[in-house]
Amino acid sequence: MKCFHADTLYTGREVLKNAYICFNGQKITAVGAKRQGELAGEFAVVTPAFLDAHTHLGLARAGEPSGEAEYNEQMDSLITLPDALDSIQLDDSSFTDCIEMGVLYSCVMPGSGNIIGGLSAVIRHWGSDTTSALVARAGLKAAVGYNPMSTREWKGTRPNTRMGAMSILRGKLWAVRDKLDKRRKGRTAAKAADLELSAAERVIEQLLTRKLRMRTHAHKADDIAALLRIADEFGLDVTVDHAGDVHQVEIFAELRRRGIPVIFGPLDSFAYKTELRHEAWRNIKMMIESGVTFGLMSDHPVTPSRQLLLQTRWFLRAGLTKQQAIELLTRTNAKILGVDDRLGTLQRGKWASMAGWNGDPFELASFPIMVVGEGKVLFEEGR
Repeated sequence: MKCFHADTLYTGREVLKNAYICFNGQKITAVGAKRQGELAGEFAVVTPAFLDAHTHLGLARAGEPSGEAEYNEQMDSLITLPDALDSIQLDDSSFTDCIEMGVLYSCVMPGSGNIIGGLSAVIRHWGSDTTSALVARAGLKAAVGYNPMSTREWKGTRPNTRMGAMSILRGKLWAVRDKLDKRRKGRTAAKAADLELSAAERVIEQLLTRKLRMRTHAHKADDIAALLRIADEFGLDVTVDHAGDVHQVEIFAELRRRGIPVIFGPLDSFAYKTELRHEAWRNIKMMIESGVTFGLMSDHPVTPSRQLLLQTRWFLRAGLTKQQAIELLTRTNAKILGVDDRLGTLQRGKWASMAGWNGDPFELASFPIMVVGEGKVLFEEGR
């Protein structure tokens, strides 16, 4: 058994002073004032491993031409079978950059050019290959708003307007639901073949039965309103990913009322399209005021995932404490992604994934001097 000592320990739920965190192999065995086992490190601060809730890491790769990026499959506007895991390349140097800054996990998503673009993958950043890197699934990527209508030159059936994109999505949902309804009511042998679901339609069935969450790109209030109408019509389980342009509290309050989480961001990016006309850090105050559950994303490569903690300075300015800022990247992101049984907090039974810092993480000169992933030292300063 090994342990670390921290002058300040952020558990993801509380802040402890002069505390030990003990672990044996992959899992944490104890957290508290008592030392247990070999002292393997002493740090000014220890934080849980950070999780980036929405990235394109390994799909848009550092040092490669933009034309080689794989975050959008252009064969058609609504495709359910692509799997982000199949395009991730773990030799992307951005993974190493993330590890050195304590960002050890991310939810890698297909891009937002398609109405539905494929399955996400929550991965550890140090896997020997993508199969061993996979931690969990966290939904099917979808998009409303400007992005799907901006891809008119791509292959397949493409919308020219927001209403065209929503009509394609609604039509596919209706077609599968109609088949499911007819099957439940009984069918004749002659019509059995007509009611069989294709592989692509079986993914839609998972959406309709709430076995799969629709992770939905949406920046503007009216695009979120359109998403909520679709969610009501078909009983979908959805998240709102981005929401950067929302500049009124009412839409955040409606999401809170419905229990729909927001994966906010990215902050610190240039407002490079019409969806971001009202993007501003001050929108955070409205989100906090609403009481909606929200986590934080980098949207890498839009902003580098390694700088995820840096974005929390805006939340501090909006009134959150340092502990609450740490929670965004740990406990809250883990809960939204459905991996909080293993990650997000430093407590007994969870994975021993953490970073030991040389000072206050919120001071510009501070950095991790040791990073541990599931009990294994992944980075140590000077080695």
